[in-house]
Amino acid sequence: MRNLVSLLVFLLAAAFPARANDSTAELTVGGLVFVPNPDVEMRAEDLYVSAREVRVQYRFFNKADRDVTVLVAFPMPEIRIEHQDANIAVPTEDPVNLLDFRTEANGAPVATKVEQRVIALGIDRTRHLVELGIPLAPHLRSTGEALDRLPRARWDELLRLGLAEVEEYDIGQGMRAHLAPRWVLQTTFYWEQTFPSRAETVIAHRYRPSVGATAGTSVGVRHAENEPYMAGYRRKYCIDRDFLAAVERARVAAKAETPPFFEERIDYVLRTGANWSGPIASFRLVVDKGDADNLISFCGEGVRRIGATQFEMRKTDYVPEGNLSVLILKRMRGQ
Repeated sequence: MRNLVSLLVFLLAAAFPARANDSTAELTVGGLVFVPNPDVEMRAEDLYVSAREVRVQYRFFNKADRDVTVLVAFPMPEIRIEHQDANIAVPTEDPVNLLDFRTEANGAPVATKVEQRVIALGIDRTRHLVELGIPLAPHLRSTGEALDRLPRARWDELLRLGLAEVEEYDIGQGMRAHLAPRWVLQTTFYWEQTFPSRAETVIAHRYRPSVGATAGTSVGVRHAENEPYMAGYRRKYCIDRDFLAAVERARVAAKAETPPFFEERIDYVLRTGANWSGPIASFRLVVDKGDADNLISFCGEGVRRIGATQFEMRKTDYVPEGNLSVLILKRMRGQ
């Protein structure tokens, strides 16, 4: 049975700034993807997840009498802007290294390669945008500005190819038409890793996660309890009565009509750790709620508290399934 980890905490930092529609969507990210090889076994995976950083360390052993070289990849989440009001959580302004991804092998930095592809209506249009001098990252302001500078004949071309749509809005100069990107950006970092014969190799990587946020929360709001989306919330984050009771105590203490929290959400793909041949001999997960006074909920088996902000789950011969979804409620300033 899955155990719920629920802790009430009080926020010491400033409140998360609200976005245009008071909500940003988290992007689901995972770990490294390896080409399976029967001679190399994964002895351990150590995963750390927080709203500030995700860190993963793998320990491999090559049991063959020869060195083995395999392809290793880190696929970034796909970036797409589906409509004018869409807000997605991308933690950097870097058009290539979207998540500030870094990796090392046996303590030494790894020089990675990167491939970016632009897809529209299932067709690779990367070269088309490069030839037009358009940045590939659809979520950056510089991309929209570059599109607007194109001659109108090019607008019609991009509309026909499904690469863009026309939006009308005011940026201080009255209502005007703007060309908005509608392509999908796929970004993958990759390299070839050599595992020496009869030796252990430690590969580690870290990145800044995509953290979804909402200015406020419906968790614990009475009129929202029976809404269909709340049933999905309860399943996804293993929200139980103890968690809801903690939210209610905070509301009463704040003398507020609604819970005095805003949300942060993290999604991590555990299945990426299952692409190696065989189960993971030793798996350790640590989830960090960031502040000793935060309220956190997530699903896991045998979870135990190991510090003021950290919770641990250990497994042997582990085959990951599904996603790890973490909900953090952070108290609003002055509440």
